[in-house]
Amino acid sequence: MFMGPLEQVKPWNMQGVEGVSRFLAKTWRVAMSLNQEGEWEVGDKLEDGSADEGLLKIVHATIKKVGEDIEKLRFNTAISQMMECTNAFTSAEKVPHTLFRDLLVLLNPLAPHLTEELWERLGYAGSCLGESWPSYDDSLLVENEIEMVVQVNGKVRSRIMIAAEAARDQVEAAAQADPKVQGHLEGLTVRKVIVVPARLVNIVAN
Repeated sequence: MFMGPLEQVKPWNMQGVEGVSRFLAKTWRVAMSLNQEGEWEVGDKLEDGSADEGLLKIVHATIKKVGEDIEKLRFNTAISQMMECTNAFTSAEKVPHTLFRDLLVLLNPLAPHLTEELWERLGYAGSCLGESWPSYDDSLLVENEIEMVVQVNGKVRSRIMIAAEAARDQVEAAAQADPKVQGHLEGLTVRKVIVVPARLVNIVAN
């Protein structure tokens, strides 16, 4: 299912299997760790505290995408999204149990044995299969910042992060203030600035 769209013929590739195996192993290690006797036990990454905004965003984006993709049989992109979520958990210092539970519920249709095993070892009530599908908050999916390409005379010279709600004059100012862009504008006079909202800024100069 990870190798591509379900309805397409796919050549057998062991790397596809290895990638999914690493993903499942990484998900396992978010919750579990090896002790000195070489036995798996519940680790210390999961906690009962609240989540930071970054983790909340990735989890709610994952809930939305996995739900939509499974309905359309797009299992490969659903799995890719869960991989991103697991990577975020791996990088985080702590992960709230509530968010990890949500990931297990999303993963359960595709990896029932692993998710049920983790569910039981972590002491969660009932079973993973019996849990309701998580809901997502649309307000958490709104991007506060966007990346815009900056061109000088049609050639890409830099990329800037700008507030999603920034006004046109703010976008123009940020683009021209970028050090990489300034280097390409040295000795030139800016004649026109073309802004394609949420995409690019093209500075015309000679």
